[in-house]
Amino acid sequence: MGDTAPETTSKEVDIYRDTWVRFLGYANEVGEAFRALVPVSAVWASYVVATAYVTADAADKGKKAAAAHGDNPGKTTRVGVAVVDTFIWQALASVAIPGFTINRVCAASLYLLGRSTRWPLSVRKWTTTAIGLSTIPFIITPIDRSVDFLLDNSLRKVYGGEGEKHE
Repeated sequence: MGDTAPETTSKEVDIYRDTWVRFLGYANEVGEAFRALVPVSAVWASYVVATAYVTADAADKGKKAAAAHGDNPGKTTRVGVAVVDTFIWQALASVAIPGFTINRVCAASLYLLGRSTRWPLSVRKWTTTAIGLSTIPFIITPIDRSVDFLLDNSLRKVYGGEGEKHE
């Protein structure tokens, strides 16, 4: 038996990916789930919150890329790639695709409940919201992986790399 201490890895906490702040990226999905119950302005406000999250994460990744590359040649390009890659990935994976998906799930649910039940409208709306909210955890990973695949096979080929995997 040796005197070796257990190996520990020190990983920097990313406030936008490793803390509660990440949930702000899901604001529009929650807004879409509640669309049948709240004013449209509340749904749009949820998109403002999610878009602010996406923008802040992209700016943060640009700042980190700038710090990592110091005064090395190509710093501006590396920073630009970090910002653009993060912004596009987040805009697709956190806002556009999940927002559309939850919107369509809820619209279809409300329609089908109207056609197949005699429930009062308020019950159908609350049920639609519950279906939308319960769908969110199931769509996150497939959408994230699909956006990685899309960017790996398109935009990331342009700037020569696979970029950062987002989870």
